[in-house]
Amino acid sequence: MTDTANPPPKTMAQTALEYGLKPEEYDVIVKRLNREPNAVELGVFSVMWSEHCSYKSSRKHLRKFPVTGPRVICGPGENAGVIDIDDGQACIFKMESHNHPSFIEPYQGAATGVGGIMRDVFTMGARPIALLNALRFGDPSHPKTRRLVAGVVAGIGGYGNCVGVPTVAGETNFHRGYDGNILVNAMCVGLADADKIFYSAAPSAGLPVVYYGSKTGRDGIHGATMASAEFDEDSDEKRPTVQVGDPFAEKLLIEATLELMATGAVAAIQDMGAAGLTSSSVEMAGKGGVGIELDLDAVPQRETGMTAYEMMLSESQERMLAILKPGRERDGHAIFEKWGLDAAVIGFTTDTGHIVLKHKGEVVCDLPLAPLSDDAPLYDRPWTEPAKQPVLKDVPAPTDWQEAVLKVIACPDGASKRWLWEQYDRHVMADTLADSSTAHDAGIIRVHGTRKALAVTSDCTPRYVQNDPYEGGKQAVAEAWRNLTAVGAEPIAITDNLNFGNPERPEIMGQIVRAIDGMAEACRALDFPVVSGNVSLYNETNGAAIPPTPTVGAVGLLKDYGKRMGYGRLKAGDRLILIGAPRGELGASLYLREVLGREDGAPPAVDLALERRTGDAVRALIAAGAVHAVHDLSDGGLVTALADMAMASGQGVAIEAGAALPDHAFLFGETQASYVVAVEAGGEQAVTDRTLAAGLWAAPVAKVGGESLSYAGRFDIPVTKLREAHEGWMPAYMAG
Repeated sequence: MTDTANPPPKTMAQTALEYGLKPEEYDVIVKRLNREPNAVELGVFSVMWSEHCSYKSSRKHLRKFPVTGPRVICGPGENAGVIDIDDGQACIFKMESHNHPSFIEPYQGAATGVGGIMRDVFTMGARPIALLNALRFGDPSHPKTRRLVAGVVAGIGGYGNCVGVPTVAGETNFHRGYDGNILVNAMCVGLADADKIFYSAAPSAGLPVVYYGSKTGRDGIHGATMASAEFDEDSDEKRPTVQVGDPFAEKLLIEATLELMATGAVAAIQDMGAAGLTSSSVEMAGKGGVGIELDLDAVPQRETGMTAYEMMLSESQERMLAILKPGRERDGHAIFEKWGLDAAVIGFTTDTGHIVLKHKGEVVCDLPLAPLSDDAPLYDRPWTEPAKQPVLKDVPAPTDWQEAVLKVIACPDGASKRWLWEQYDRHVMADTLADSSTAHDAGIIRVHGTRKALAVTSDCTPRYVQNDPYEGGKQAVAEAWRNLTAVGAEPIAITDNLNFGNPERPEIMGQIVRAIDGMAEACRALDFPVVSGNVSLYNETNGAAIPPTPTVGAVGLLKDYGKRMGYGRLKAGDRLILIGAPRGELGASLYLREVLGREDGAPPAVDLALERRTGDAVRALIAAGAVHAVHDLSDGGLVTALADMAMASGQGVAIEAGAALPDHAFLFGETQASYVVAVEAGGEQAVTDRTLAAGLWAAPVAKVGGESLSYAGRFDIPVTKLREAHEGWMPAYMAG
């Protein structure tokens, strides 16, 4: 008979399973150690070998990305990517996910996502100057969606606004595929001197290890493990694994870190992000090829009676780990005291190649570092080629043209997100030149004290990736490249956030593989290398995966921000020229979904050579001053681009037939490598001739004037009515 009141103690193998380690992975640990790990050691292995920290399912395929280029200073492998922006200056940037925590506790999940991505940037010596976010929520009718939107937006605004970094751009989508697993991807961009970049590798043995920032508590324990697991109906019980953020502490941390770096005392530095003290100490020692010994009694603690296991796996926020040069502890202490931060020397680097942890006078962990990092599992998971959707033919025209236009521009994906971004401080630091409130395809931030500016954007079209991961992956990169081009910036590099379901399912792994293939091809063709990124897998609830969402964050350089371009500068009499031959592609389009209620069909094809030639030609037109407004074509096609320009300018736009296509294919088709440019009356021939000379298609498609967006015989919609529909959906939705 089983004694249910006193069950037998769990074996270490059973505990490993609870921590997310597979039986075969636990067997490898035992073989490598030649013994069973204790509880602390097992905890260390569980987070370092989690999908979130080790990328064990994706590393094989991430190697396909181009990671070098003439402006790349540091590619993937550090806290963030670094690019050269001339004049001895560097831009440091990265995107990361906080998906699972934001679903469980939306305010703190989103807030700590913002805090974490900023630490990745200033850890390398950069002052954060801009934030972006890419948000995906479930169907608006789902009972949780409104609460999740409100919480996530409040968390992003509450953290970013308080710490004093502007949120300048991003994107927000809604789809039932995210009902059980929303996505919150945060990106941070920072500025640094190119000769003052800081790295995480410990340079030698015998150096002091300094902990500083907030005290360690019990919040966030096993957060990295949670981020590497699917959700189920009991997910709400995981609330204790969500961290709690303090933006005011983060602001102090930024200033203290940058001041410490300026003293020359820092030998290596790492923020405590996923897996907290474990990942920071293991990565610093492992990358440097040294060992590390920590005395956990010296760790500043917020709660009493904390165990070694809890301290090592806590993901309490606003904490840093620095390795100082010999004898520089006093310099660090003075700075931390000045900024009111907790700090302590908690250990030193060694020449053992081991991580050794002591607690209450005993050694509670002694592990070789190599198995934790370099020798972590690497899987070549089986995958199946995603099924091809057919190219759609004979898609029906709308029965009510005016209603169709209004539906596309006022649907949840197409509608203005003013309600959302008005809650973000977009102008703190006084260097924001373009943000979500302005008619620009990318955010633009001035490089203070210069004529330069950085253009930043975040892009992905999940419905394309769902129907063809390869073409959708190419398009995500190409769309980011177009958005930078449309404001006149030279596209330089990208970061990415690859959000997918369970990689152990071959059909999901197929999405991952083919999306990466498409992205890598686009990066090569556009000379647009990947310098940092994040992989977020197991985004599933009860076996239902999210739509595949490989988000691309991108940065470009404007050498003279006075030549930046937007799409809200139309004047009566202007002619609008479409550059890029319309192909009328309606598969996976917004029109198909919102007007016809369908989500099938092959997405538009992405011709990367054409994309490059077209973008180069458009930037040349901008540089020559030949155009005064530019907007790329994306969701909703030509009619949405023209509606955007009309609403932003307060001008009517009369559309003319511009291609031998059915009217609805011409207006709503989402053909890639396409832009609308504005020229003064009489200037259209010169721009058209110049574009044709570059081997590209170009033709006038509209004239500016009047008070309506119109197309002869189809619709005539006052701009005021367009704006009312476009602006009205989200406030009405959030008001319930």
